[in-house]
Amino acid sequence: MRILLSNDDGYLAPGIKTLFAALQAWQGQREVVMVAPDRNRSAASNSLTLENPLRIQQVAPNIYSVNGTPTDCVHLGINGAIDFQADMVISGINAGANMGDDVLYSGTVAAATEGRFLGKPAIAISLCGEHHFDSAAHWLIPILEQLERVPMEASTILNINVPDRPLEAIRGVRVTRLGRRHQSEPVVCDRDPRGLPIYWIGPAGDAADNAEGTDFHAVAQGYVSVTPLQIDLTHHRMLEHLQTWLTPL
Repeated sequence: MRILLSNDDGYLAPGIKTLFAALQAWQGQREVVMVAPDRNRSAASNSLTLENPLRIQQVAPNIYSVNGTPTDCVHLGINGAIDFQADMVISGINAGANMGDDVLYSGTVAAATEGRFLGKPAIAISLCGEHHFDSAAHWLIPILEQLERVPMEASTILNINVPDRPLEAIRGVRVTRLGRRHQSEPVVCDRDPRGLPIYWIGPAGDAADNAEGTDFHAVAQGYVSVTPLQIDLTHHRMLEHLQTWLTPL
């Protein structure tokens, strides 16, 4: 299994470095290539850089940095910018959770989504904190081994969130649905050196739907959360109703 590894925290982030080492130990050095942003591009979502040129630089054996978004990185990594043919895409390990509404903004999930758009099985993995990246890397390997035996459907990516705990404190794995957050906190207003107003996006809201079966609930209980996400955003159950509603037009 030849793996293209990316993230949204940048190629120097501890999460991707931990996962790169773990995947190389599992797969062998020639089978894992990292293509990641040259700096932190968190919350870049699925954006592509179209108005400026992209540059890809090899910074170490099998490690490349790109002056673009996570989606740019995967797009370049699969579509010919490097001499490597990936079998699947893994994005992470992100520093911080990507649960519930987070998946709409997450550059980590977006990198995996781009991999699936380009025909590759894809996984996004996040640590719900910033300490025990080794725990997340450890739990990913058996999930990958299962995927080798039972491949995913073509329209699916896996979104994995791991509690920020020592390995022995993680209780197991739960298959979950996305929860939902409360509305985000208000924007934070400040002043620049000239006295003009500037604004910062406020923190994400706390969990609103964290019932049993959600990703929020599983992680809070000490379990690794694995949520299947579908790329097809069509609301299929609405098609017939909408057709009836629009027929008079």
